[in-house]
Amino acid sequence: MNKIVLITGATSGFGEACARKFAAAGYQLILTGRRKERLETLKKELEGGAAGTQGPAAAVNVLPLVFDVRDKGSVDSALSQLPEKWKKIDLLINNAGLALGRDFFEEANMDDWETMIDTNVKGLLYVSRAVLPYLIKQRGQIINLGSVAGKQVYEKGNVYCASKFAVDAISQSMRIDMLRHGIKVTVIHPGAADTEFSQVRFKGDKDLAKKIYEGYTPLHATDVADAIFYCASLPAHVCINEMIMTCVAQADAIYFYKNS
Repeated sequence: MNKIVLITGATSGFGEACARKFAAAGYQLILTGRRKERLETLKKELEGGAAGTQGPAAAVNVLPLVFDVRDKGSVDSALSQLPEKWKKIDLLINNAGLALGRDFFEEANMDDWETMIDTNVKGLLYVSRAVLPYLIKQRGQIINLGSVAGKQVYEKGNVYCASKFAVDAISQSMRIDMLRHGIKVTVIHPGAADTEFSQVRFKGDKDLAKKIYEGYTPLHATDVADAIFYCASLPAHVCINEMIMTCVAQADAIYFYKNS
């Protein structure tokens, strides 16, 4: 088999775009998510050669795994029972994550806080620990999805920002601890990107989510997937430790220039 990539949260956004990008390059894919129907549809598309306009570089095989990264038991069960041929994982993309709500600290829903911490922080840890035995054997790479919110706190960002600061710190720690295994660790910090992210954050309010991107051109999921693929395609001795990327209209987590 060609190189194997495991992508969490592959049913939408950056994860889905990464699945298409890596399939087009001939990678074999382990795709995880909570929505079985979406995973099966994506599997059918990618194995059918619809990964890109030119089709995949080689025959693509997809192993869909349906579980919630917040559930440690499900993570361990699914990833410890991989068929032998799928254990040679070369790349882990820890993409699963979300924001819920954008409220002042004293008004925020604590269930939202729990969900963000359980997904963005604990879920990343659960999956990483489960996959590391395979990555160590392959001298592979980990790419974590952070955010500009993990570099700079903004109003009403509170726990979401905290969870992404944690991803940044965990990535730095991984980079140090994995030196002895020769494993690359990269963290990508995207800015505003037009995906399902805002719809999830605003709990299905499409009009409010749409307003976030008015007056400028945000990043697209494919832009982030391209950056991730670049980081995964460098020579064996080269590692991009950290990448912060925004659209031209965004300077950091706070400052934007929007056309009237």
